[in-house]
Amino acid sequence: MKNPLKKTIQKKPWLKIISNKYLLILLLFGTWMLFLDNYSYMDQRVLNNQIDELQDNKKYYQDEIRKDKENIKLLKNQDQVEKYAREKYYMKKDSEDIYIVEFEGDTIKK
Repeated sequence: MKNPLKKTIQKKPWLKIISNKYLLILLLFGTWMLFLDNYSYMDQRVLNNQIDELQDNKKYYQDEIRKDKENIKLLKNQDQVEKYAREKYYMKKDSEDIYIVEFEGDTIKK
């Protein structure tokens, strides 16, 4: 009398492949490494995305620092300080009048 499990395996060859102990161990190991481990693929993807975002932020802030350093160099000159104050804060000398001219395309319609 044959074992009923062997009969079933002989009738269905794909069951023989699935019941292979090496394949089962490989599937368990792969599942563990992809989803359950501390260094899983999913965690690594999240960390890599965070690294990319931080590198983009670093590049942005380095560019801003470079621009600010250039502005600081310009503002060491007294004429540039005066020009900056006039343009940004609409400052004027006592003997001057300031007229702000707005063109039709410059304003934002509400």
